[in-house]
Amino acid sequence: MSSRTLRRRLHHGDVDGGKSDRYENSALDALNEPLLGVGDRDYDYNKHSEGQALVDILDEQRSSEHLHWTLVLTNVIAQWAHWLDIFISSGSLLARIVPFISGSQNGTNQHLPPILLSPLQEARLKYLKQRLSVPFDGNSSEHQDGLRQLWRLAYPDRQLPALKSEVWKDMGWQGSDPSTDFRGGGFISLENLIFFAKTYPEAFQNLLYKKDGVRSEWEYPFAVAGINISFMLVQMLDLQSGNPSNLAGQRFLQMLSHDDMAFDNLFCVAFKLLDAQWLAKRASYMEFNDVLKSTRSQLERELALEDVSCVKDLPAYNLLRL
Repeated sequence: MSSRTLRRRLHHGDVDGGKSDRYENSALDALNEPLLGVGDRDYDYNKHSEGQALVDILDEQRSSEHLHWTLVLTNVIAQWAHWLDIFISSGSLLARIVPFISGSQNGTNQHLPPILLSPLQEARLKYLKQRLSVPFDGNSSEHQDGLRQLWRLAYPDRQLPALKSEVWKDMGWQGSDPSTDFRGGGFISLENLIFFAKTYPEAFQNLLYKKDGVRSEWEYPFAVAGINISFMLVQMLDLQSGNPSNLAGQRFLQMLSHDDMAFDNLFCVAFKLLDAQWLAKRASYMEFNDVLKSTRSQLERELALEDVSCVKDLPAYNLLRL
């Protein structure tokens, strides 16, 4: 057994975290947060359209060559600082004289110097931020079609309901009009759910029907949980800023060089991890926020692992195969 395999098993042993005894005063408080607006993208993921968008973005990158060299210089300085920190923290005389110079490099929320991005990474990050800029619009025919597609993927043998119907509650929307649950979550929340249903259909169905484990009598609503996960990822990866400055965000930028759909794949991993945490904690509806927070903490720990370069390297990715 390789050390990497062993370590991954140990990480899965940490999935339950500590049992929380704190209950929230209001259910699913995350929905009351000012969720970020999110982005425009064809919901059937037409690769040709994406290619055209990336070409346009790459053209814009070539016109800002001075920014590139600024980042090069910044990256060189950051590397020198990194080596200086290694020297200082190695137990040398200098470390004993000026111990305050060396700071912890392990905190996932620590602000780090910007990393140098390749043109491909810059293009994919910009494209993702375009997706993160489009709010959900219940009057948009494209967004309405997205809801219909999600229903067909979730319930292929059931009749498609009207856009306002009590039947939507079966999927875990809180009311008869799903568009009111997006609030600030945006169109990308719906895209994430569609991507999940199309890419990992078995895992999607298991979560939708709550097939795994001994369930609570008061379960979390599936669709609304998905919207909260999308919002949590935007915060965790620091995608609302110009260039992510925390460790999780910068690791995600590295993933973009391997996978143009890294955010959507990470959403699927996060959803499965949340459900695993839910079962391990034997949580109920009022504890949803606690479970969401522990899910974020576990993802941050896994993103900090040295040998993680793409979403499939995350230990929690294996949950999608169970």
